[in-house]
Amino acid sequence: MHRPIRFTLTFAVLIVSGLLAAASLARAAEPQMLPLWPEGAPGAVGTEDKDKPAIFVHKPAPEKANGAAVIICPGGGYGHLAMTYEGHEVAEWYNEYGVTGFVLRYRLAPRYKHPSPMQDVQRAIRTVRANAKEWGLDPNRIGVMGFSAGGHLASTAATHFDDGESKAKDPIDRVSCRPDFAVLAYPVITFGEFTHTGSRDNLLGKNPDPKLVELMSNEKQVTDKTPPTFLFHTGTDTAVPPENSLLFYAAMRKVKVPAELHVYEEGRHGVGLATKDPTLSTWPECLATWLEHRKLLEKKKETAAK
Repeated sequence: MHRPIRFTLTFAVLIVSGLLAAASLARAAEPQMLPLWPEGAPGAVGTEDKDKPAIFVHKPAPEKANGAAVIICPGGGYGHLAMTYEGHEVAEWYNEYGVTGFVLRYRLAPRYKHPSPMQDVQRAIRTVRANAKEWGLDPNRIGVMGFSAGGHLASTAATHFDDGESKAKDPIDRVSCRPDFAVLAYPVITFGEFTHTGSRDNLLGKNPDPKLVELMSNEKQVTDKTPPTFLFHTGTDTAVPPENSLLFYAAMRKVKVPAELHVYEEGRHGVGLATKDPTLSTWPECLATWLEHRKLLEKKKETAAK
């Protein structure tokens, strides 16, 4: 009479123990969050999380790590952040190829407008590069990636950068914020005819200075110093027209900087890695091939030794 009860209790204990172990593993796997300015971001208007730009660190398994890194800018029209499917899931995808992913939480409207998001992505790149040796990374293989409005921010990083201030008190400010490669997925690029109005208004305001519109239309800021870039878009994207990617690609060709563009015939906006779409799910495969072709997935000798 009592045996079934003992079995049930034992089974329950095993289940609870298993759940606790799983929860422990999940907590261990959570990415580390690092504030970009521990003492407060420039121009911060509060002390909430939304006032504190940060990076979330996703490390690949040690046996896979190759020293490459990418800062990932989720989309959201400069008004919110799609942190899961355009952030953490993407970082985990990179981890499978040995690349360390840093998901960027950048400042947003209505509290913040330009130049705050640009300052955040530039600081993220400097932070990763300044700590490259400590983190086992190659300072010459640090890229930036963005989706939608995050793609605008990533393209801003790829076209608005500097070599750092050699005499800065903060050692992070002494290093370059130029990314070594860029990946732009259905990006907002232009603030002209084919723009996403919501992103432009959130970043620049309702009636921005025409000179600022020109400056932040990033297809007009491409130079021969712009890093090699991979672009993905769909032909039926009604939120951010594919002309955004076409304009950037054309500008890259004009200055003879390597670029690869994939425009799928059909597909909605905001698909992320498109894991459930049999056609669009091939775009990450194309990206992996591009990364491999550019030798961004090779293990560096010093990284392998570590």
